Amino acid sequence: MKLRNKAAALLLLALAALLLALLSLRAGRAAPPAPLTRPASAPPRRAAPAPARLPGWSALPGAGPSARRRRPPRLRPRAGRRGAVSLKKSARRPGELRSFQAELPPELWIHLAVVACGNRLEETLVMLKSAVLFSHRKMQFHIFTEESLKPELDKQLRQWPDSYTKKFEHRIYPITFSAGNPQEWKKLFKPCAAQRLFLPVILKDVDSLLYVDTDVLFLRPVDDIWKLLRQFNSTQLAAMAPEHEIPKIGWYSRFARHPFYGSAGVNSGVMLMNLTRIRSAQFKNSMISTGLAWEDMLYPLYQKYKNAITWGDQDLLNIIFYFNPECLYVFPCQWNYRPDHCMYGSNCREAEREGVSVLHGNRGVYHDEKQPTFKALYEAIRDFPFQDNLFQSMYYPLQLKFLETVHTLCGRIPQVFLKQIEKTMKRAYEKHVIIHVGPNQMH
Repeated sequence: MKLRNKAAALLLLALAALLLALLSLRAGRAAPPAPLTRPASAPPRRAAPAPARLPGWSALPGAGPSARRRRPPRLRPRAGRRGAVSLKKSARRPGELRSFQAELPPELWIHLAVVACGNRLEETLVMLKSAVLFSHRKMQFHIFTEESLKPELDKQLRQWPDSYTKKFEHRIYPITFSAGNPQEWKKLFKPCAAQRLFLPVILKDVDSLLYVDTDVLFLRPVDDIWKLLRQFNSTQLAAMAPEHEIPKIGWYSRFARHPFYGSAGVNSGVMLMNLTRIRSAQFKNSMISTGLAWEDMLYPLYQKYKNAITWGDQDLLNIIFYFNPECLYVFPCQWNYRPDHCMYGSNCREAEREGVSVLHGNRGVYHDEKQPTFKALYEAIRDFPFQDNLFQSMYYPLQLKFLETVHTLCGRIPQVFLKQIEKTMKRAYEKHVIIHVGPNQMH
């Protein structure tokens, strides 16, 4: 009996020893290999940063280290000049306009001149407002006016929002005529209108100039008409639009008692001038007289034709360019679109194709009911609050007003008046929203 108990005890000890041996062997296989020793000169390896957890990551089934996804690394632009410019641009706040002063030196500003006398204060301010609404380049306004209007003009312009006043600087001049009798010049046509004839003499430090009447509205950036200066050839020093597109029924071809340019004459409501060339040019004032400077030619020309002219300074300009046709560049009617281009039927093909660029509301159409389409455009710009959205506060109300003008010939072609406004607002939106904010930030 004792032998059996001893044998059982030995068997149990043997089994226990065998079990321990098996457990040790299994533990030895599962143990990881010893790490390789790094040489003393090798720099220590940085620990990889833990990937950021998305909200609710730990609650996802099977979430854990093996379930995390790593995004491929984003390529960064190489450092250099382009990278520096990009960083500089990205530092600008979304929607912030670039500084006009820093980008464009004064000698490259657009120079815009207007003459305002009598009851033309509101028209002048609305015209200047239309110029700054869509302009991209900085402008210098040269305003010629009577002493009684000067304080209010200056006050109104300084009250505009900073986002617009930084687009321009203005200077106000008295009405002066450097040749002949000032009273004759002042009463030549509408009050002070003859002042435009003396701009090359007065603005001696200005190279080029855009002159417009007070009843002009810009429906696209002034920058675009300014570019027409590049199309002048070596002899051309001024640009105007034809008085009429159909010479046979135009005013000059039927009624003028003096020489006029071309077959229909030209309209001086919008006039682009290279003043440097005008000051240095020598002009003919008849077929035999040559070599006269601009200032020396004006008063003798007026004395000769004063009993034959009807439209004052515009007639004198027609006479000047009749004798000097090589000096004039004629631009299309879309840059000086008047009621005459639609009140008898549409006769300005450029406006039909590209839209009206500069609207000229002569005949007083902004203030009566004869051409409600012109009046609607004037009132839309006059009443537009500077800080409001152009689409909501100008374009949509304008479309509704145009529905009330379809009984007129001009009102039947609303696309002619709206086409350039649409393009201008689209360009402004792309420039100030998409470019400044960035397409990746828009939702």
